[in-house]
Amino acid sequence: MFRNSLAAGLAVTLRMVSPLHAQNAADVSVQLETTLEQFQSRYGFPGATAAIALPDGTIVAAAIGLADIESTSIMTPQTKMLAASIGKTFVASTVLALESEGLLSRADLLSTHLGDRAWFGALPNASTIIIDHLLHHTAGLPDHVHLPAFQQAWSRRTTVEGEFDPVHLVAFLVGQDPSFEAGNAWAYSDTGYVLLGLVIEDVTGGPWREAVRVRFLDPLSLSRTIASDRPDLPELAVGYVVADNPFGIPERTADPDGRLLWNPAVESAGGGFATTSADLARWGHLLFGGEAMRRPYLDRLLDGVPVDPDAPDILYGAGIAIYADTAHGPVWGHGGWIPGYVSSLRHYADHGVTVAFQINTDASVMEGSSDLVPALEDALAELAINAYSE
Repeated sequence: MFRNSLAAGLAVTLRMVSPLHAQNAADVSVQLETTLEQFQSRYGFPGATAAIALPDGTIVAAAIGLADIESTSIMTPQTKMLAASIGKTFVASTVLALESEGLLSRADLLSTHLGDRAWFGALPNASTIIIDHLLHHTAGLPDHVHLPAFQQAWSRRTTVEGEFDPVHLVAFLVGQDPSFEAGNAWAYSDTGYVLLGLVIEDVTGGPWREAVRVRFLDPLSLSRTIASDRPDLPELAVGYVVADNPFGIPERTADPDGRLLWNPAVESAGGGFATTSADLARWGHLLFGGEAMRRPYLDRLLDGVPVDPDAPDILYGAGIAIYADTAHGPVWGHGGWIPGYVSSLRHYADHGVTVAFQINTDASVMEGSSDLVPALEDALAELAINAYSE
């Protein structure tokens, strides 16, 4: 139902710098839109945006398809989508910034900041977790997202005030056994990042999203990136899920006015933002280029731990996935998935290019057999690298 009847979006180029670079960026813009058209024809997604940050900082963005199938609203490069776990790059970077400011240390015990909370002592590994464990997913915490109690509560999706606020999310781990001793292995845990959000609030005295905004969103001119803390998010593409999804969400995840049928605030600091591919590409370009903070941070950002003993070239840094050995050299970034949306951010370190895309359906993830995400990542990497290899 999502295939060839969909209209193409508008391709744009930002920050033109010289006639040579302008011509190169214009060529990349055409190729980028053509690539999206080819992938939409092959995979049949409703709409998508993509952006490339070239080594000089020029951002090229394009869009294809529909942001809202029922109203036939066109997807544009300015259309926002939920970035899901890519938000961890902002949370982890804020922790590193706070460390540079002297407000915390990665070596701090979690109890230093949250030990006075009534629920703290009942957390798995409560007395041994340090901040660095949370950053790297080595705290031995189960992930509340995969616990039956959370899934049952989520399936009800009541409108009780604060039902899925950070404290309620952390409470799903109270009394659970640790997955392993803190620091002894790796296991992805959204709950760990929820705790980091609480740590940020403890040391700044304000909301964690505000700490992200004042340190990164405003200074780096990421003006299309907003907190996804409520169902009515402006200029958000409608997300679409498979009909028999386990969340019990209708295939169209928003009402006729574009208001989400669920509250994305449930992500807390495990995600937490709606944005555009262009903003993601700019963020990746600055973050991985060492320009996102005044004080040095790349050594701490990229200090990775293996995610699997059988895959030593795949590491996880401070909120960053690291692929140390690929056909294009080292790749740094993060993916994001949430009902109705898939996002990807990847930086190719040897080439100085950054690629991002967002799609307003998660069918490729839910069906499990689609190669859409890795195939599009590879195609956009080839496009971006070839653009500056001549």
